[in-house]
Amino acid sequence: MHYDAWFRDAETATGRWELDEIIYRSPSGGLLEVAHDLEALKSRSAAAWMKLFDGRYKRTQWPFSSGVWGKKELVLPNIPDEDIVSLDEGGSNLFWADRFGRQIGVGDLWVKQCGVSHTGSFKDLGMTVLVSQVNHLMKSGKQPGIIGVACASTGDTSAALAAYCAAAGIPAVVLLPRGKITAAQLIQPIANNALTLALDTDFDGCMRVVQQLTEDRKLYLANSMNSLRVEGQKTVSIEIVQQFDWEVPDWIFIPGGNLGNVSALYKGLEEIMALGIINRMPRIVCCQAEAANPLYLAYRSGWKEFHPIQAKDTQASAIRIGDPVSRIKAMKALMKWNGAVEQASEQELADACAMADRTGLFNCPHTGVALAGLIKFAQRGEVKAKDRVVVVSTAHGLKFGEVKAAYHTGKAAFPARFANPPSELPAQASAVYDAVMRHVDSGRKA
Repeated sequence: MHYDAWFRDAETATGRWELDEIIYRSPSGGLLEVAHDLEALKSRSAAAWMKLFDGRYKRTQWPFSSGVWGKKELVLPNIPDEDIVSLDEGGSNLFWADRFGRQIGVGDLWVKQCGVSHTGSFKDLGMTVLVSQVNHLMKSGKQPGIIGVACASTGDTSAALAAYCAAAGIPAVVLLPRGKITAAQLIQPIANNALTLALDTDFDGCMRVVQQLTEDRKLYLANSMNSLRVEGQKTVSIEIVQQFDWEVPDWIFIPGGNLGNVSALYKGLEEIMALGIINRMPRIVCCQAEAANPLYLAYRSGWKEFHPIQAKDTQASAIRIGDPVSRIKAMKALMKWNGAVEQASEQELADACAMADRTGLFNCPHTGVALAGLIKFAQRGEVKAKDRVVVVSTAHGLKFGEVKAAYHTGKAAFPARFANPPSELPAQASAVYDAVMRHVDSGRKA
């Protein structure tokens, strides 16, 4: 069976542009989305799709061992396998957060560890699709004018772009807001030989520059306004359902910045619903840092209005975005499926992160935003103890070691409720023993 996919206007679901074209917006200025020939896809039964996807999952046959490319027919059905650039992304751990769940009153809590990936964030899922398509365009000669790929980033996108372009031998250019990302995030594109440019602005300013930089189409735009990335990111929601033996959880909490990930979750779920694989939608909650919360403010207004804001400093630096590019897609999906939006203060997100870390996780600040949102929903009784809840962890905590160290060593700008600073002791067994007993006693009291 031949499957097909193309670009169309995301807001009106009209128009058709081939995936081999270099196009990021419709003629009216709206964002695009990748549409699939669902009628052709429906020629295979739901049971057959589940069997196919399960048969490929975490196997070794190229390129289907990837969590993204194992669902190739729903991603980029027409790309030749030999043009795919994959670093075995996806297939990440669905961590059963039983102990943390019991502490906050959620009896069936899971954390989808998207940060356990090649570059340490969920951005790998979308970047494998985008760079594969660029690789295809360059190798096939369909777009001979392309000289490389460019993005604006708060850290994780640049790391993913640099790694995948390095694997393909494609030049990468990344624009970063100077002084606003961690050292670990900065070194990733540098190490992968990307042209790394730190600009005296914030992410929104970098985004404006990269859009101007890619206007002549010599550099291919890799930001989330490019809907190819959504095709990889949407596999998170499909994979979550697959990991539950094709059962749908009750809730999914996810941090939101540029908001492509929110619309991606819905897109994946809507498509497998159309194929009969699932018959209901989970309640999705997008969680924002209070310092960068334009979607939350729109939600609180009853979706009556959306206003970009000037995002302030936040530990969750990757979602420090005041003018999210994918807001229309995200708002449309949230309104359609009764989604919700929550926010978290700097203390709330840091405490939620540290509290969860004490139970075996090691979360990035952005995951802390989603965990703090979940805690609020549980405290209000909106999430019930019996509900099955998934929190999407978007990046590995090791990328934010400086932030976590500041929390535990008393350098945070707020009281750290769960701080665990190191103790300096003389090299004497009695002193060590006393410290051990104090630690054990404090654990019992907690």
